[in-house]
This record gives sequence, structure tokens and C-alpha cells, in this order.
Amino acid sequence: MPRGDGRLTHDLDPHDVGPQDACGVFGVWAPGEEVAKLSYFGLYALQHRGQESAGIAVSNGSQILVYKDMGLVSQVFDEATLESLQGGLAIGHTRYSTTGASVWQNAQPTFRPTAHGSVALAHNGNLTNTAELADLLEKRAADTGSELIGRVREFATSDTAVMASLFASYEDRSLEDAVLEVLPQLRGAFSLVIMDNDTLYAARDPQGIRPLVLGRLERGWVVASETAALDIVGASFIREIEPGEFIAIDADGLRHHRFAEAKPKGCVFEFVYLARPDTQISEQRVFSVRAEIGRRLAAEAPVEADLVIPVPESGTPAAIGYAEASGIPFGHGLVKNSYVGRTFIQPSQTLRQLGIRLKLNPLRDVIAGKRLVVVDDSIVRGNTQRQLVRMLREAGAAEVHVRISSPPVKWPCFYGIDFATRAELIANGISVDEIRRSIGADSLSYISLEEMVDATNVPKTNLCRACFDGEYPVPLPTGSLGGKNLLEPEEHADDRVSVTMVNP
Repeated sequence: MPRGDGRLTHDLDPHDVGPQDACGVFGVWAPGEEVAKLSYFGLYALQHRGQESAGIAVSNGSQILVYKDMGLVSQVFDEATLESLQGGLAIGHTRYSTTGASVWQNAQPTFRPTAHGSVALAHNGNLTNTAELADLLEKRAADTGSELIGRVREFATSDTAVMASLFASYEDRSLEDAVLEVLPQLRGAFSLVIMDNDTLYAARDPQGIRPLVLGRLERGWVVASETAALDIVGASFIREIEPGEFIAIDADGLRHHRFAEAKPKGCVFEFVYLARPDTQISEQRVFSVRAEIGRRLAAEAPVEADLVIPVPESGTPAAIGYAEASGIPFGHGLVKNSYVGRTFIQPSQTLRQLGIRLKLNPLRDVIAGKRLVVVDDSIVRGNTQRQLVRMLREAGAAEVHVRISSPPVKWPCFYGIDFATRAELIANGISVDEIRRSIGADSLSYISLEEMVDATNVPKTNLCRACFDGEYPVPLPTGSLGGKNLLEPEEHADDRVSVTMVNP
């Protein structure tokens, strides 16, 4: 099954796929503005959240046009395409697939006709009751006699497709009323931007697992996954969309409803890795949190060394913090090729053996003879760190001490991050010292869960930490089929997984 090769700044070895990002969503209501271009720039700021496909839907007041394709934002759109998307209301999406294959049919925004016009939907997150919702959709199709809503698997095989079809299935009510009917039935992580011909809607799950923020333009409103997307389009940050909140924006202004009680469980991995460092989450600047994690890591895991270097780019803030707290000079010992990112060209066996050398090269004059502290954000399988340590030693490093700015990842995520399976996670079942020996480092230390959480300034009870401690805030389906290929045709049945509820 096609899979993305991850965040452009992190996955250094294409065969050691790191934590795959969630998706990025963007919505703008701004009559008189070039909303397609605003969406394009907003998605550019959210490119790190998904590199498999991108799309924009625009309404001119009478119809919705959707343009989407596989690839990066810059590959999907050009000036002529954006000029053709005229209107005053738009939503956009960058995708990494967590339910449904990485194919054009599953690219977003997802579009559906309704009895009252059309609906387009973009989703960041992952539902845990997709199978139940698909059954509900088929029941509604049988009850209403609608062939259209009953053929959801013919349109697409994602949880987003199921949601869009459910929203469109209520022919006796407005889209807003239909969405408010469906939202309380959704389980898992969902930050949504939705549109019809005239109105921009947004909703966030009761746990607020994935971020979603509201911004103000001079003549309009913006909703986005991260504040960095507001910054790039010149919108001022107003506030976060609250967990369990639904908002609607149209010519009459902004209104909101609460469809569920707020039970905050924001993803702590957003602070560690997923979000851009210039983003603000829960009133905290992500760069500052990562630097503080580095300072705390230095206190927890000191070592005598000559230089602190980051694994670019995701390890840089924590490495700066580690250097500040330890008094060890900070330096750049690795150069990253910024133009080696996602590619559809498969390397030959000879090129595969180059591994991370395709993306990183050591600065020999900087690291030769030095005792190094190498700071990275996480270890998944360990293959990348193993190659990195070997490369640094070949370049003349005297010692290599690896420091990780998150605790060991031991549990898979069911809420929008596509980690490796639990069996593939190197920290599941072996000790830190065994991991150290496996990657060939002189020493290895992770930040503790307590110190990492404390660095966020968010109460531990308000954070989802499931990938580190196995405590899932939303129950997982017991005895049901789950996984990325849940709604795929039967020939993909072997790719489905049975999931059980852990520590509910």
C-alpha cells in the first residue's frame, strides 16, 4: 500500500519511517479576498503535517469547486489553477493517510452533494469508531432508499469520506443541523473544517487531541491547524477552537455551539515534534517548550562532552536548550540537504545503502576528535540513529552521546499519528542500555515523561500521553477491525488489524 515517507525535516532514512504527521486543515471566509491563494499559503505553512496530497475547495456562492491531487502543495497548485478558483470562501488540506490508502480518491477536501447544495470537508485526526459509522451510514441508506449515500466505499475509503457522507445524508435538515446531529456520534480525534456554498464551519473533538485555532483577517476569518498558518496569511490569532466546540461563520458573523462537554487531552507529541516551532499551543510557544525540554534533559542526563549538535531540523530547539543548561557549546555538525524530501522515485539497492547520507552529511572539521552530544526528538525503530552514530564515528567523532527529547515511544497512536506497529517500536520490550548498544552510542538517555510534561506548562491530566504510557483517553474499538485499510476492498483484508482497548 502506498505510504508517505514522512516529514521533510525528520525522516532521514526512508526505511526507518519515523512518526508520520497528522494532517493540516485550513479554512477562510473572506468575501472580496483571493481565498484560494490565502488557502495555498496557509497550506504551505502546514506542509509539514502531510506530504501525500493537497487540495483546496472554493465556493463562489452558488457552487463549490474542488481541486486536489497527489503531491506537495507546490506540486499540486500553480498560478493558473489558483486563478480559476474564484470565490469568497475556501477550505484546504494537506494529507498524511491514517485511515484509507494514499490515493487520489482519498485526497481532501472531500466533496458530497446534499439536498440543500453541496458540502466539502477537511479532517485532521483519526476516528476510532469508523466501522460503526460506516454501518450507520449503510443503515441510513437502506432506511432512506438513497443509493448515493450507500455507496461510500465507491467514493473513498477514509473516515473523512464516511463523515462527509453522513453530513450529506440528512435530506430533511440543513447542513448545520446535520453536522450537529453527527458530531456527538464521532469518537477519536477530529479537527474539522467544513463548508457549504455560503458558510464556513469548524469543529474539534471533545478531547481537543489535534490543534485548531481561530484567526481574524481585516475582512474575514481564518481557521487553521496551527497559528503559523495564521501568521503567513496575515491573520491575527483570536483563540483556540475549544474541545467539543462547533463554530459557523457567514455573512451574519460568527456563532458557536457546544456539542459535547470539554475533556481536554491535547496531544503532547505536538509539542515534541508535530507542530512547527513557531506555532503556539495552549498559550505556549512550541520552540520555547522544546528548548525547555532540552534544558531539563541536560539536568537529567548530563555528560562530559565538547559539543552539542542537533539532528536537523527537529532536534535543534532541544539541542539549544541542552547546550544552554549544560554549558557545552552548541554547534552544527550535520548539514542537511533541504531538497531531498518526498520522492516517488525508488532508489536502487546501491543508493539505499547510502541511507541517511542522502539527506545528511557531517562537517568533519567541526566534529573530528570531539566528544559529541547528539540531540534528536524521538527514536522509533532505531535504524536512523544507528546509521547516524556510525557516520559520525567515521567522520572522526571521539564519542557519541545520544539524547532524546521525548520518552521512549512504546505504544501506537490511534488518533492521527502513524507510528510503527508496537512490535516494530524498538523501545517496546528492551532496556535503554540495550537500545544504546543496538545503535552503537557511548551513552543514551531520554527525557522523563514527568519532566517533558512539566516543560509544556499544561497539566498532565489535560494531555494525551498514550504513545509513551499506553493510557488512551478515547476507548479503542474492542474486537473490531481497525487500522489504515479498514474500509479498503477485500483484497486488502490482510492489512487490517484487530485492536483492543488498552488502559481505558
